[in-house]
Amino acid sequence: MTQPLKIVIPMAGYGTRLRPLTWSKPKPLVSLAGKTVLDYLLDMFNTVPDHEQAEYVFILGPMMGEQIEAYTAQHYPHLQVHYPVQPEMIGQSDAFWQARKFLHGPMLMAFSDTLIKSDFSFLADETADAVAWVKPVPDPRRFGVAEVDETGWVTKLVEKPKDISNNLVVVGCYYFKEAEELISAIKEQKAQDISLKGEYYLADAINIMLQRGLTMRTQTIETWLDAGTTDAIIDTNRFLMDHGRENSTEWAAHGDSVIIPPVNFHPTAQVHQSILGPYVSLGEGAVIENSIITDSIIGAHTTITNCRLKTSLIGQQVNISDLCGQFNLGDDCQAQG
Repeated sequence: MTQPLKIVIPMAGYGTRLRPLTWSKPKPLVSLAGKTVLDYLLDMFNTVPDHEQAEYVFILGPMMGEQIEAYTAQHYPHLQVHYPVQPEMIGQSDAFWQARKFLHGPMLMAFSDTLIKSDFSFLADETADAVAWVKPVPDPRRFGVAEVDETGWVTKLVEKPKDISNNLVVVGCYYFKEAEELISAIKEQKAQDISLKGEYYLADAINIMLQRGLTMRTQTIETWLDAGTTDAIIDTNRFLMDHGRENSTEWAAHGDSVIIPPVNFHPTAQVHQSILGPYVSLGEGAVIENSIITDSIIGAHTTITNCRLKTSLIGQQVNISDLCGQFNLGDDCQAQG
């Protein structure tokens, strides 16, 4: 690759489906099995050829972007990162348009709520103009799919197909050999105002590229995790713990409490006279007393006393007591039953 690979992560959305957590933090900084969504995204690219030389482009929104910059500077000071801003939420293609001055040469992108398991090392020898990562699903009708011809080349991307005859769902990860070609297609998309309800979708720009003769193939994956909704975060938390992200053995002899694996507890968390697990994640400095918690994510420096929680998402610096049930609580709140 003559130019460094650009790894692009659009993260300008408001994260409305994850509120109230995302009232105070951007979606990529939401906790998940002991790490943030952003940590998992960056881990995902470790198999990219020469990933140490890659340039990252984080497309930020007009609010809370400074949190992303501060977190990246603290935890990934070795990365070269650009931070273009999308001032108005008018679609995926517009996000790339706002970042166009950084997009030259080969480009790999993934949406900020897309976590996949893929070996990207093949990109060193890739001959196609573009690659779309796909996963077969039983019912593709609420997703977008890739239509392919008899030789395996993608002919069209279709949003929310009306039938299930084609189940190759595009998961939100793409490679382009020449990022300039994508920007050119987006320019045409904007000029023709190819949009839906005021938003410019990436699939339409890619279809313009395909009409121009782009050669795109699919790359099938088995693992596709979602971090875009509260239910999806809980499901992904379970999956990650079932696949290595758990440390219950370190807490097996925890005195006055019962720990049911799998769990992921920060070393500074405190647990007293409680039953925790399975699938419980505790952030840094969390304190749990006289409580029963299952299938939940508890943020840093949160205190929970005399509670019975299940399938709950609790933010940072929360103080709750005497609650029973399922809850979704944002940062810095207090609640008492």
